[in-house]
Amino acid sequence: MVEPHATAVYPGTFDPITHGHSDLVERASGLFEKVILAVGVNSGKQPLFDIEQRVELAEHVLAHCPNVEVKSFDNLLVDFVREQKGQVILRGLRAVS
Repeated sequence: MVEPHATAVYPGTFDPITHGHSDLVERASGLFEKVILAVGVNSGKQPLFDIEQRVELAEHVLAHCPNVEVKSFDNLLVDFVREQKGQVILRGLRAVS
């Protein structure tokens, strides 16, 4: 069982953030003390929006969630999670049709 005071990190490119992303974050914000939406810089992808725009969009969409922070990262996920003192990594599921 996860401690309720845990910090959860939800990594992704969020290019752009979707209703599915925000739904997962909203649900997680009720389970964890803190949720960090980690917007990754991926040099292997050609994003539609630059990193600053993706962070700004996510902050706007999630502004109603007081325990959610949006941060960018460009290092290994495991290193970012350690830096943020995270205990949980959130992942969404995609329906493959």
